[in-house]
Amino acid sequence: MRSRASLPHWAASDTRRTRGHIWEGAADGASSHSLQERQRRRGNKMASKQTSAVTEDDVKAFSKHMDNYSPLELMRLSEHFRPDMVYVIENDIPMVLQELTHRRVITSQHAQDYSDWEKNHDSTSTAEKLVGDIFAVSYAMRLGLWECLFALQSRWAHPNLHGMLDEIIQNGHNLLLEILLNESGHTLDPELKACQVEHKVKLRDLTGIMKENKVPGPSKEQIFPISNRYVELKVISDHHFKKQTHQEHEVLAAAGELNEYRLQRRIKSELERIAPDRLFRWSFRTHCVPLSVMVSGVAGVGKTTLVQKFIFDWATGKHYQKFAFVFFFKFRDVSEEKMSLESLICQKYPSLQDRLPRILEDPEKLLFIFDGLDESKTDLKLSRGGSQELCMNPGDVKPVTVIVASLLKQTLLKGCSVLLTSRPIKLTSLEAGVFHRVASIVGFLSKERERYFSMFFGDERVSREAFAYVRDSQVLYTLCYNPSYCWITCTALKSCFITRAGRPQPTPKTVTQLFVNYVTHIMANHTQERPEPQRMRDTLVNVGWLAEYGLTYRTLVFQPHCLQVFNVEFSPFLSGFLVENPKTDDSAQVTYSFLHLTIQEFFAALLHYLDYKEDKFRDTMAKARSCKEGDYEIFSRFLAGLSHPATKMPLEKYMGKFSAEATRKVIECLSEMNYEELQSREDPEGKRRLMNLLNLLFESRNSQLVREVLGKDADMDFSELYLMPVDCTVLAYVLSCCEEIQRLTLDSCFIQNEGLERLRPELHRVRELSLSDNELKDDSMKNICSVLKHPNCRLEDLSLGQNMFTEASCTALSSALKENQTLFSLDLTRNKVQNTGLSALLEVLETPQCKIQKLVLQENGLSDDSCERLCSALSKNSTLQHLNLSANVYTDWCAEDMRLLILTSPSLTDIRLSLNDFSPAVEVQLRSLQREGLKIHI
Repeated sequence: MRSRASLPHWAASDTRRTRGHIWEGAADGASSHSLQERQRRRGNKMASKQTSAVTEDDVKAFSKHMDNYSPLELMRLSEHFRPDMVYVIENDIPMVLQELTHRRVITSQHAQDYSDWEKNHDSTSTAEKLVGDIFAVSYAMRLGLWECLFALQSRWAHPNLHGMLDEIIQNGHNLLLEILLNESGHTLDPELKACQVEHKVKLRDLTGIMKENKVPGPSKEQIFPISNRYVELKVISDHHFKKQTHQEHEVLAAAGELNEYRLQRRIKSELERIAPDRLFRWSFRTHCVPLSVMVSGVAGVGKTTLVQKFIFDWATGKHYQKFAFVFFFKFRDVSEEKMSLESLICQKYPSLQDRLPRILEDPEKLLFIFDGLDESKTDLKLSRGGSQELCMNPGDVKPVTVIVASLLKQTLLKGCSVLLTSRPIKLTSLEAGVFHRVASIVGFLSKERERYFSMFFGDERVSREAFAYVRDSQVLYTLCYNPSYCWITCTALKSCFITRAGRPQPTPKTVTQLFVNYVTHIMANHTQERPEPQRMRDTLVNVGWLAEYGLTYRTLVFQPHCLQVFNVEFSPFLSGFLVENPKTDDSAQVTYSFLHLTIQEFFAALLHYLDYKEDKFRDTMAKARSCKEGDYEIFSRFLAGLSHPATKMPLEKYMGKFSAEATRKVIECLSEMNYEELQSREDPEGKRRLMNLLNLLFESRNSQLVREVLGKDADMDFSELYLMPVDCTVLAYVLSCCEEIQRLTLDSCFIQNEGLERLRPELHRVRELSLSDNELKDDSMKNICSVLKHPNCRLEDLSLGQNMFTEASCTALSSALKENQTLFSLDLTRNKVQNTGLSALLEVLETPQCKIQKLVLQENGLSDDSCERLCSALSKNSTLQHLNLSANVYTDWCAEDMRLLILTSPSLTDIRLSLNDFSPAVEVQLRSLQREGLKIHI
């Protein structure tokens, strides 16, 4: 590296960095706009995945703003935002430690201590320790942490980071009042207070107990306090609403994995975690405290459980005491007859009747919760021109859906808050802008799954063995993100691990096999009076027709006369699939429903194999193809799965052979699916439908069918479609059926390392692979290296841009590239390779066997110190033609080395140096070196 004294004579003297994240005395100045206005602009940039420069003047203005809070107020605000701080910091601890050290909040030794702690523990506990230690020391250190987080907005478009900063800047003093109000509640007159206490007691008793589903037999129903159930949530942007409006919405996600109906995650930096007690927190996208919130999630993922826990915590004074009264309704229970809001409340809560007019006088103190919008047979009246139909007064008599729409549109009880839950299929039909926050629950994290197994089995050894057994099955384990699937899985495996009778069954590989195991387990172990095979077949045919009717007419709750119509006689045998819903205040008789919606869908599919009727099958398939809302997705997967001989064999032992004609027709329908048409669509809906097709092929377990549908040289593009690990398992199966895949694009799919682990065994079949923008970290590199080292690797083009790889992963990558003889192009744009990592990669470029023709290292923190080594390595390379070094931090000090690199690299035909820190004079001199056969972009 050339010294400062040997700077070439044609280099400019002005070496001021033009791309630095924090400038001293920046031109825009803190005085030109208010702190609030600039923070709002940062929010707009963050929404489009851009960072925004934070000047030192901005930091000083923010510090001055924070001085408005007393030490006690700052402590209260800091404690309020502690979960957000931990979540933000754990995502990039080295960057936070660097900023804290730079601003002298902690010493270099302290930073090293926290780095060592992270190596021996994990990022979450390190972030918790760091925040806890700083909070415990002094007001100055707490303020220093806030200043560091504020400054980090230059480098980090993290919505939790921006969200808490925006709230404390825009709404801080109001937030302090709201924190107190949520803790203490409103002051009510004695009579209203007594009424509130009575109402809370009723809701506490109603929501305080969780009951597990009970299978037939001697097992007891599991009951435990709701307070023992914990669900963690995240928030992301929702495509279905975003495409219709410029207003940003948020989607709530628990447990880290999105469901099979996959809400579109267009930009990964929009991922924001939010706890249940923050559903009505300030939204930095809408700059308001939301009054209307939608929580969506697939059946069984925990929407009702979340609502139950939310109400219980309110009733016991743990959160949201700003709501003096909370009213909870289930769409499945409310009458379809017209009524008024007053009647609806009095019918559910008769004890409130005398005080109801007084209660409704203060709408801003009220929260209405409606659970299960998808279970309503009528749609919400939310069209823009439908205001004449809406309620204006609590006594107006209208259908319940109109009452709900009126509350949402604020024509009724203006100022009240409303929380709805629904399956995602309902979201597409709702008007954009009605909800201030749209959220989606996603289920269990790994630790929560393990905790559930422990709770279900009771015995620690048994639960550990069962969980390890499930963990070994990629599909089964990832399906357990859904609490209901967790219960079904545990039930299906219970006899294997508790009775120890015989060897455990093979782990199910598909959703269909899981449900086949469940049904056969119920038939074999939980029915004392099991019918004869023909009678059992007849009984399940009748159950199948009931299920098919419910699927067609979107019915989840069946009246007794409905069972009579289909000749279904409730019995101990059927109690493994159907449950009695006892009488309630709102129901004069017992009703029936399937244990879980997916069980209903399973029996609706099974019906066609047990009682095949061509015209009925044709009608059902026509409805499935024309349905745009996803009602038939899981049904179709079961239909495809039951076509596989090994999958249906366990059921055939109990009820005889399945219809061969049904099997033939299902495979015929699958082979007619237009893969090329779906692949050619670039919209998210087309990609979602393509993934649904792959799920059908996965369930069928028919490799020949996969090859017929995909054809040769398949090109798959799932970019910006959020892929769960289970989706990656499905994709890996499809890849395994193909000898070669031309291109696989998984940009912005958020697959992370768990998804990559699922894909790894089959990625060697792909010629062009793009994994950009997936938050892949250094621990993911071993999977990528495994692909490169595969003896039959066909990979020619690999894009790993916009991930989180550091210099630590480059040694392993370099070693893999030395063994690989197929890769021609490598893109590492916007990672953190830095000089040390580049040095490791250059070892490959120096070898005679190197095949790399294109190397992209844009925005990797490369500096002057790397240039001399780069020049030396490329002088020995005869294959590299394209080199991209744009957006690094090269300055005039390496100008001579860069000049030699350009002049001495024998095979180079294209080099990109834009957005570095060269002076104009140096840029002119480097550009002058361009010649025929060599383009220089600067």
